Amino acid sequence: QLQLVESGGGLVQPGGSLRLSCAAAGFTLDNYAIGWFRQAPGKEREGVSCISSGEITIYVDSVKGRFSISRDNAKNTVYLQMNSLKPEDTAVYYCAAGLEPLCGQMDYWGKGTLVTVSS
Repeated sequence: QLQLVESGGGLVQPGGSLRLSCAAAGFTLDNYAIGWFRQAPGKEREGVSCISSGEITIYVDSVKGRFSISRDNAKNTVYLQMNSLKPEDTAVYYCAAGLEPLCGQMDYWGKGTLVTVSS
């Protein structure tokens, strides 16, 4: 019933850009904080960015200045614009939703979309 679906992943060269989308189904995300997380093979899951229902945003230091999170409540969708991509950004990217303001505990998770940054 409650579902988040990521899209927009793929193969991109270092220095390139990609925009990920996270669309909600079965609920309205207006009142939710939405976070982007990523997990590379053999690595722990890492929080990348979060946007609150009031559009306060936070980023992990490694992506600050390169990534930008935004939301379009009319489309029930959250985006992650990724610029100046590096090979170390390669991971499966997940979006998640929760009622805590800045992505504490997340209640709903998508299945993920793979981002590969390589020459």
